[in-house]
Amino acid sequence: MEKNSKIYVAGHLGLVGSALVRQLKQQNYTQLITRTRQQLDLFDGRAVAEFFEEEQPEYVFLAAARAGGIYANSQYSAEFIYQNLQIQNNVIHHAHQYGVKKLLFLGSSCIYPKHCPQPIKEEFLLTGPLEPTNDAYSIAKIAGIKTCQSYNQQYGTNFISVMPTNLYGINDNFHPENSHVVPALLHRFHEAKESNASEITVWGTGNPKRELLFVDDLAEACVFLMEHYDDSEIINIGTGKDLSIRELVNLIKEIVGCNASLVFDTSKPDGTPQKVLDVSRINQLGWFAKTPLKEGLEAVYNWYQHEYLKSVEKRII
Repeated sequence: MEKNSKIYVAGHLGLVGSALVRQLKQQNYTQLITRTRQQLDLFDGRAVAEFFEEEQPEYVFLAAARAGGIYANSQYSAEFIYQNLQIQNNVIHHAHQYGVKKLLFLGSSCIYPKHCPQPIKEEFLLTGPLEPTNDAYSIAKIAGIKTCQSYNQQYGTNFISVMPTNLYGINDNFHPENSHVVPALLHRFHEAKESNASEITVWGTGNPKRELLFVDDLAEACVFLMEHYDDSEIINIGTGKDLSIRELVNLIKEIVGCNASLVFDTSKPDGTPQKVLDVSRINQLGWFAKTPLKEGLEAVYNWYQHEYLKSVEKRII
């Protein structure tokens, strides 16, 4: 990509999209194209076609998606599969139709089988059953991967697919039920601290292990891959390190400064028992995650207190 290339970031207000915009601006890319949901409905194929015809982007980062944690995935599975398929089909197809030089599709590590050998290599895709609590979302993302690969094969496009591990960061969704594990825990521990709650309940046993990546590290990796990777095969992005949910909960409790005692509700689902990515392929290309977990969590909690909560207060007023 040239510094003056026309670059479209789909989903620029979300967790990943906003990090991509920050990263591209930091690297002095000057022609970023963004649209809010009100300005461009990605469910509408005709509107997407008109956008590509008018703007003629050269590069596309496809970060627009419907996403959430275990609760949201189980409650809204129809919306998760339908909306994600609609969005990615419209953007990928019209990127081809209007001659986009390169597209990066954001997948997810949940595409891999539930009982996958650890660490998870890219070639483990479609080698076993998915985790049932998010299979609708996973299948939509797998379809996006196959769509990119099929367009590359038939039309000679350069559409790459990246598989990030579990993400956290600024501009995350902090809804107590519909969010991912890190923002949900930060929100709940903050509220427990503010209300002087004596205990806080966490879903599951606390035993599952998760890998966590700061979203600004992901954004840096995506720009790196846009410049250095041209293969149809998927590529993992992560730290290559994991920790248990129990360890994560205690770390967040420490960062927030909450004194409530912990109760693990073992009647609730754990999800996949362990999930850590093999990141040797991207490491061999020269990219490594750089943000330590505690440092990243402290940055997010600081943003949550000084930016997110203030914005919520303004909306209420």
